Amino acid sequence: MSQPTNGHYANGQNSSVNGVSHVEKFNIESIPEIKIPPRVLMGAGPSASYPEALRAMSANTLGHLDPEFLSIMGNVGTMLRRVFKTQNPITGAIPGTGTAGMEAALCNLIEPGDEVLSLVFGYFSNRMKQMSERMGGVVTAIEREWGTAFTIEEVKAALDKMKNPKVVTVVHAETSTGILQPIDEIIKLAHERGALVVIDAVTSLAGCPLLVDEWECDVVFSGTQKCVGAPPGLSPITFSARAMERIRNRKVPVQSWYFDMSLVETYWGDSSAGGRAYHYTAPSNALFGLHEALRMTLLEGVENRWARHEMHSQAVMAGLLTLGLEPFAQEGYRLWQINAVKVPKGLDDLAVRTRLLRDYNIEIGAGLGPVKGQIWRVGVMGYSANRANIFLLLGALENILSDMGQKVEKGAAGEAASNVYLDYDRKKNASTEAPIALEVSEDNAPVIGEAIPAESVAQGVAHQE
Repeated sequence: MSQPTNGHYANGQNSSVNGVSHVEKFNIESIPEIKIPPRVLMGAGPSASYPEALRAMSANTLGHLDPEFLSIMGNVGTMLRRVFKTQNPITGAIPGTGTAGMEAALCNLIEPGDEVLSLVFGYFSNRMKQMSERMGGVVTAIEREWGTAFTIEEVKAALDKMKNPKVVTVVHAETSTGILQPIDEIIKLAHERGALVVIDAVTSLAGCPLLVDEWECDVVFSGTQKCVGAPPGLSPITFSARAMERIRNRKVPVQSWYFDMSLVETYWGDSSAGGRAYHYTAPSNALFGLHEALRMTLLEGVENRWARHEMHSQAVMAGLLTLGLEPFAQEGYRLWQINAVKVPKGLDDLAVRTRLLRDYNIEIGAGLGPVKGQIWRVGVMGYSANRANIFLLLGALENILSDMGQKVEKGAAGEAASNVYLDYDRKKNASTEAPIALEVSEDNAPVIGEAIPAESVAQGVAHQE
């Protein structure tokens, strides 16, 4: 046995029960090296990360007030503003996943006793309702059947019944159901009543149109692991001037010190004469990864990326329809990024997903809450959204469903997806203009992706001279 050192044994843990010492032997060699299996991530998130992001994250760590790191932080804020389509100075990424962004957004705006209207039509919109209640909000919740979207008339009727609404919560892209909820008219209606709007854009940022300034959004939070293409761990977030004014004029302090934006803004905002003030130790390597994922986003062009998600969604849905899988989300409100389809009657949801993972290394999403076991959620997001993945998934599903007794036409799903791509390619080649309008440089030459004026940002941000 190993000799004790300061009362402890090597490779062991010393514990005491009723004054009797016990040694629990521990052999570090019994813990194997991590071996990560290959996965094709086509679920509701996370999606695959850009290699550039993963490489950046493996760099040596920098201190949170290191000048080089602060320059990188500045670039992240600059690029996030372009992806969010905003000029909000308070735009950055807080530690934690999208749920941390949700909590930060709500705890800053809601004071005890505030009237809150929550639009509940899925798992994550219900989470916003629950958080609002925990923060002392007096919550009025209106509910919609999962898989459907709210009308502006329903929201107006709910607001009309409230005395003094302060906050409205809404999910832009409801990941649990594959619904894209229009929000621009909801925001206008809320502002007419003096309410601010908190928007969950975890799945919509960089995947479909999200126009923060044009729609006059108040607080919008997202995640890095979906359409942006970085690993999970950060929550991009932006606060309007209207929202920051509300925060600064609170009657009671924000209940969370960590997420108090009146403190965080001194670090992210760099608005003081003395530069950025320390608030917390920023996860530098995670921000390195986000920097590179955002750079890849802007090199592609935000509008081009929206179009890419739409194209792949059309292709995968065309293939899924040939396999007899019916859409779950309401027609006209379907997300490009999350393609929700009904599990055919008689099929074992878990058995299909297990075979996809075991035999093909493909992950798709299951249903949550009341639709558990009833739907599949097929994600085409960020770096995972490519033709090879689409064809791999459709071929795998075709084989599995056929093995399980479903009547499928061999090759039909892939052919349906191919027709979508062929049609897209023909239109692109036949057109004298790019399918998505590109920005134009000073000499009127089209730029690939988006142009960021070099003089407006620090070195390292993607730009075209």
